[in-house]
Amino acid sequence: MLRVERLPGRPEDGVEAVLLLVVPSDLRLLDEAVDCLVTLCVEGGEPSRSTRFRLRSAIAEAISNAIAQGNESNPSKAVAVRIELQERHVRVSVSDEGVGFDPEAVPDPREEDARERPCGRGLLIIRHLADHVAFNAKGNTIWMTLPRW
Repeated sequence: MLRVERLPGRPEDGVEAVLLLVVPSDLRLLDEAVDCLVTLCVEGGEPSRSTRFRLRSAIAEAISNAIAQGNESNPSKAVAVRIELQERHVRVSVSDEGVGFDPEAVPDPREEDARERPCGRGLLIIRHLADHVAFNAKGNTIWMTLPRW
């Protein structure tokens, strides 16, 4: 069973609370992790179906990419998830223990010559669902800003 740690936020920065979760590199834990995180993100409010879908899908894609691609499903590695709850948004970071990648080098899977490649679809989905997406220089941490309500 996964356990999310809830820390106090920084009201001066507009952060109500911070959620921390470490997920072992096991895709069988993905649904539990996403269910738990999304429930806590929308606690105390009533998000639209669209907002709930965006949260679930983007968080699931980021964690599954980190497990399968970043950590190569290595059971000795884990994925760290940090979520800052703000009044109307959540800022999600997902970090893996892999070597990283260059997100700009990932081909657009909608392009004719990239359609048969197995990579890039998750990143495309995340970029369309999140309001803002950024990566660290190494390419093993993604930050996403998504609506909370």
